Amino acid sequence: MTESDIIKGCQNGIAKFQKELVVRYSPMLMTVSRRYSRDNESAKDVLQDSFIKIFRHIHKYKPIGSFTAWMRRIVINTALQSLDKSCFKKELSGLGELQEHPSTSPDIYSHLGAEELLTLIQGMPDGFRQVFNLNILEGYSHREIGEILNITESTSRSQLVRARNYLKKMLAKRDRIRV
Repeated sequence: MTESDIIKGCQNGIAKFQKELVVRYSPMLMTVSRRYSRDNESAKDVLQDSFIKIFRHIHKYKPIGSFTAWMRRIVINTALQSLDKSCFKKELSGLGELQEHPSTSPDIYSHLGAEELLTLIQGMPDGFRQVFNLNILEGYSHREIGEILNITESTSRSQLVRARNYLKKMLAKRDRIRV
């Protein structure tokens, strides 16, 4: 069954094609969802809501761009909508402790596995995680992030700096625990 067959079948509401879409794309979309969610249960909720939106709007999909990218965008938007936009204001407190972190050696990242890195990202405060994912993992500019999250470009930049500092702090803490 080709991707085109699945899309047409889903546009016509045929259950076997809908099932195939879920089976084929769930692992990839769950990975995206997990990056934006605090935990696996939230990620599952986001994924389920995303599939509902995908099926509801699949008739609008035009085969101009990548179908996978279209679905990823729905997952990202769903994950962002599930969080309170005020999380950016809440994270301004406690910055002092983030700014006083030990320097991190560059090779610290080479020892991380994908699951361990995902766990660290999931542990970030919501605003940090959203901006980090959108900029570093998805490649959006700060202007685009500002439009998506309804924040200023400078807020996006500062959230990214704070996210990186948070990640460095967590990596340093992880290394101290392991030694």
